[in-house]
Amino acid sequence: MSKVNRNNPNRSKASESRYALFEFERDFPNDTACLDYIFRKRYPNGAFCSVCGRVTKHHRDKNRPSYACQFCGTHVHPMVGTIFEDSATSLRLWFYAMYLMASTRCGISAKQMERELGVTYKPAWRMFSKIRSLMAEDPGPLSGTVEVDETYIGGRRHYGSRQEAARNWSQDKQVVAGHAQRGGKVRAMHLPEGTAKALVPLVRKHILPASIIYTDELPAYAGLKREGYEHKRVHHAAKVYVDGDVHTNTIDGFWALVKNGISGVYHGVSAKFLQAYLDEYTFRYNSRDNPRGIFNALLSRAVPEVAL
Repeated sequence: MSKVNRNNPNRSKASESRYALFEFERDFPNDTACLDYIFRKRYPNGAFCSVCGRVTKHHRDKNRPSYACQFCGTHVHPMVGTIFEDSATSLRLWFYAMYLMASTRCGISAKQMERELGVTYKPAWRMFSKIRSLMAEDPGPLSGTVEVDETYIGGRRHYGSRQEAARNWSQDKQVVAGHAQRGGKVRAMHLPEGTAKALVPLVRKHILPASIIYTDELPAYAGLKREGYEHKRVHHAAKVYVDGDVHTNTIDGFWALVKNGISGVYHGVSAKFLQAYLDEYTFRYNSRDNPRGIFNALLSRAVPEVAL
């Protein structure tokens, strides 16, 4: 007989997962467990009672999502100030939606979330948008060896000739600039244009001086040495993609992840919401080595601590 306890499974040591589905179901079996988690995270040192004027012990109200002071009965509402506030949707569905968005490399559409959660499209889209808003982040200044590159995301216009298409291939696309620190984090930003006027100030703003910057042969980056950076290029036009340590493979790999995710999951995004999608992929990439898993990193943002 197998020694595995099927009623109490454990995550395999060989698994790349940091937080499996059965662990999620074990930690958050119902709305009560989710609400208790929010209360503990928001008030790690206990909830302050405004009437008693001190931190007191609170007991959960069985009839509504709140906790009452054991002395005066004043209620504390832990969902106020979070993405769950004023939502009639089950807390466990909210938590499961976050788990779904954190468990895939390429993302999940609001339509797929609707099917997974068993809700209508309107609450699915609201949950999707609220959760994705948590993914916006500033990874801070990058340093060391940083790969800098830009790409174009968007539709393709069909022209009358190949020559005309070659001249105007970027007309319907959106410019996105990216910085990737070797062994560290990435940053992606939607720009109005891909000129030196737009690209160089971003480097100056987000990459520390004296850093080593690797780019392709785009003329817009020609002035980086004057900005105090050690600048090296790799010439893609000559089909040279790696020259010793000089390459942009890290940021190129991130672009592939973004583009494959947009085309395969979302099929297309508007310019208005492009930065939000970039934030989603950036957050997932930057949280890839989080020892608590991407879901827990996202959950910690959804449940901020209340200062006493």
